[in-house]
Amino acid sequence: MTSDREPLLSARDLHVEFPGRRGGRPARAVDGVNLDVHEGEIVALVGESGCGKTTLARTLLGLQQPTSGEVAYRGTPLNYSGKALKAYRREAQLVLQDPSGSLNPRHTVYEAVAEGLRIHGEAVNEPERVADALSRAGLRPPERFFLRYPHELSGGQRQRVVIAGALVLDPAVIIADEPVASLDASVRGEILSLLLGLRDDLGLAALVVTHDLGLAWNIADRVAVMYLGRIVETGPVEKILTAPEHPYTQALLSVLPEGGAPVVLTGEPPDPTRIPGGCRFHVRCQVLASGEAGAMGLSTQCRGQDVAVLAGGTSSQVACHVALQRREQESAVRSGEGGVVQH
Repeated sequence: MTSDREPLLSARDLHVEFPGRRGGRPARAVDGVNLDVHEGEIVALVGESGCGKTTLARTLLGLQQPTSGEVAYRGTPLNYSGKALKAYRREAQLVLQDPSGSLNPRHTVYEAVAEGLRIHGEAVNEPERVADALSRAGLRPPERFFLRYPHELSGGQRQRVVIAGALVLDPAVIIADEPVASLDASVRGEILSLLLGLRDDLGLAALVVTHDLGLAWNIADRVAVMYLGRIVETGPVEKILTAPEHPYTQALLSVLPEGGAPVVLTGEPPDPTRIPGGCRFHVRCQVLASGEAGAMGLSTQCRGQDVAVLAGGTSSQVACHVALQRREQESAVRSGEGGVVQH
């Protein structure tokens, strides 16, 4: 994957604000986001609850209109008129966390999967297309599931039905919001393997929203880490999860089994109505609290100077004064070493 290819789905300078309660401050749920998803790529969008990732996902799907900024599909800005939006939602499908809540208990599996075809007026070859979608979702033989109801299925089977309902329209990208969070550990691996297989076999792209960096390690090509409405670190999964640069990413990784000593974050959890000045993570930052940022002469910057919004694309990027200074220092060292070699 290269950054010069046009992304399949992209956000540019995206903002989403919600009015404050009883005249209070507005909540800046998405606060300047640039994000790309390319064909045949799985991107994991990672962060704590309340960081804005679900709002971002809904906005990318056209379920939430942005306050400002742009969502584009295949380079064309999203049109929020009824007909254009309906056509787009055929190409971009949603998979929710709770399959029980996604399925009508009074509808059979066949009706649940066929619903998308009927909404979009595509009744031709309906039984064959429903059977094909169920097969691709791993429910075989598909006819055995046609007349079953959700309560007759296991949790993993229900999630496969939800995925089949997305696949029946042959989308180019799916957005999956915590797709395995409600499943038993033994079933999670099966669903993740299914998503990987769909990428490899169909070229299907996916944005997987999760709080679990372990899941990202198992499924993603790239990771975007979100904090308080912004992407604070992004890059290839191997880079982000083996050599994270942002203190927030490091804290998230520290709770994994092989993540070392857990990082205890100071301060209060994120509040999108009270975004602090300076780096928005500084009030909880373990690097600032330890004095390390001060030793680098960056305390004032961390507390008072905002970090530039990440540009999007596929390269490794980080929004942290300390990490950026380290990059500059490492680049200077490499340049110096190169000079010595040349001489």
